[in-house]
Amino acid sequence: MTSNLSLDEWTETFGSERLTGALLGRMTLQVSILEMNGEATALPKAERARPAGQPE
Repeated sequence: MTSNLSLDEWTETFGSERLTGALLGRMTLQVSILEMNGEATALPKAERARPAGQPE
């Protein structure tokens, strides 16, 4: 699973601290969390691939 939100911001998405805690507890039981910072690379590629004048 990937997200551009920090784990602290997930409560806003799910609307409940209890639900968010339960979800993150189960998802992070046996995983590695990689935090990556930098500019997005997918969006500029997608914009270059779209013909000029095409709506988003």
